Amino acid sequence: MTLLRSRFHGRLLRYYSTQPPLLWSPSADDPHAAASTFQIQSWGRGGSGQLGGGKEELRHYPTPLATLLLPHDFRLAPVPGRLPSPPPPTGPVEVAISCGLFHSALLVNRALWIWGKGDGGRLGFGDEVSVFVPKLNPNLSDVRSVALGGIHSTALTESGEVFTWGYGGFGALGHSVYHRELLPRLVHGSWSGKISHLATSGAHTAAVTDAGELYTWGRDEGEGRLGLGSGGGPGEGGSLSIPSKVNALPVPVAAANCGGFFTMALTSDGQVWNWGANSNYELGRGNNKSDWRPQPIPSLQDALIVQIACGGYHSLALTDKGEVFSWGHGGQGQLGHGSRQNQKVPLVIEALADKRISYVSCGGSTSAAVTDDGKLFMWGNARDCQLGVPGLPDIQPLPVEVKFLMDDEELGPHEVISVAVGASHTMCLVSRHNHTNNKEI
Repeated sequence: MTLLRSRFHGRLLRYYSTQPPLLWSPSADDPHAAASTFQIQSWGRGGSGQLGGGKEELRHYPTPLATLLLPHDFRLAPVPGRLPSPPPPTGPVEVAISCGLFHSALLVNRALWIWGKGDGGRLGFGDEVSVFVPKLNPNLSDVRSVALGGIHSTALTESGEVFTWGYGGFGALGHSVYHRELLPRLVHGSWSGKISHLATSGAHTAAVTDAGELYTWGRDEGEGRLGLGSGGGPGEGGSLSIPSKVNALPVPVAAANCGGFFTMALTSDGQVWNWGANSNYELGRGNNKSDWRPQPIPSLQDALIVQIACGGYHSLALTDKGEVFSWGHGGQGQLGHGSRQNQKVPLVIEALADKRISYVSCGGSTSAAVTDDGKLFMWGNARDCQLGVPGLPDIQPLPVEVKFLMDDEELGPHEVISVAVGASHTMCLVSRHNHTNNKEI
């Protein structure tokens, strides 16, 4: 067995040839040194290294790619579309995962590991080389949140600054220029105060200020995804490369998420607003007329939504009671209603009605939900094994539970904490200890 060692801020990183590397653990003098075992697991198509296993591969079921030793009071870092938790009392360790088109990221205690396809500079290492195992990015520090896009990446720092890098076509980076950025670059917006929330998708980005104002930039071909008017942006392909305030949004918001050609925002009292393309009923208003003007979703106004997730042409909304609504395009079974029909207005996923869901995520045409007791359910497009259940048909229209292999008898059962879905791959954070998990989310 080969053992290599390196250090990062007093934390021992160990790389074994026969088991996933230990990427993070508390330093010996850390008051939170008591820690439990967690893993990052991945599956699906990994032809560009996005699975983090060190090679091109197709994983049919969840497989560990990294181990973390986390303190018992760790919490999830902010993620796109999820209402923020109260400010941490004593600065506990925060963790998050994100999947882009063909790249992946892990955030632990303000440090960012990133890997996968490198073209366009989306990994932020100063080149366009693909990386097949998690690699610490030394060009960013104090990262609070990460959101990966198609061929670009975004990050929000503890001080409320936004950094973007990768392919700059269609204004996705917000730098007033359209060329690529091989290293993280600060976005200079016209907002006052700090940015508190960040989301992105294939070619547009949304940022929320601490005052609840929403700024957008990137591509808008006239369908209105930026919420800035009906004419699209002035640049290439209808793009707008300068962050602009969505003045048409009449209420302060706390979170946002970006779909393929539409945008959603969530207020602190759990109300969902959206705008943009609607040919597949992405806006959930009962019609298929695109609209650049932000409007609340009528059928969700009596619900308290705590998280929103966007796919290419569909959305999920999670209520405070653990119910999941879905709507939009259903051609790949991604709505979870047992059919391939589109859904004009939000509808509760009945197959999950007997479970209390605590976390949701969407890929392009794939959906996922985590229960409050740590089980993972997925549905939708299964062509690239991204549902993690071998033997499924290409289209899985109902939620199916993802099973985990007991790879190490010394570790406890798998308890899923969070999940992230890319175009053709999936990652999740799982607990592997036998004791009650005291996580805060």
